[in-house]
Amino acid sequence: MKTTNVADQVLKAALDLFSTQGYATTSVQQIVSAAGVTKGALYHYFTSKDDLLFAIYERMLSLQKARLDEITARGGAAVDVVRAVCEDVVVTSIDFLPEGTVFFRSQHMLTPERQKEVKRRRREYHDEFAALLVRGQAEGSFRDDVPVSVLIAHFFSDVHYLSHWYSSDGPEDKTEVARQLTELFLRSIRKET
Repeated sequence: MKTTNVADQVLKAALDLFSTQGYATTSVQQIVSAAGVTKGALYHYFTSKDDLLFAIYERMLSLQKARLDEITARGGAAVDVVRAVCEDVVVTSIDFLPEGTVFFRSQHMLTPERQKEVKRRRREYHDEFAALLVRGQAEGSFRDDVPVSVLIAHFFSDVHYLSHWYSSDGPEDKTEVARQLTELFLRSIRKET
């Protein structure tokens, strides 16, 4: 599929090659050949292969953070907001499954500066999600006998494991999987009455 945006062509080619042959073994020349552009065009948009790997993941990070902000801005009881956020992060993670898979396999190869940037951006999301859980504890909805950091790790371990088992050809679509994983998570963190 040919796109009209050179940066998108390069990102798609990089994603395809990183997925099939790995980040470390993919050359810039292979990326520009697959994208049908020149090295000059690639370097007009991206400073390095490292920059491409970051850009692949950055799109998902930005979208998920924007959606988190949008959902929390609507307000409501913490349990309802957490439900909406969890379902959204599962759906968007499935939508960006190739990007997430490539990134999580290769993130250790990013420069230290890029790794710090990823950590900072993920921490912003984490902190906002943690605040929702703390609010739910204050509202009496969520258990408070387990540290919030453990509750977060519990949910996101399921999200990060999606690439190992989810298939769009499977019996459940992404919306149903999002509902199921969210319901399992919410049941596990509900305060017993």
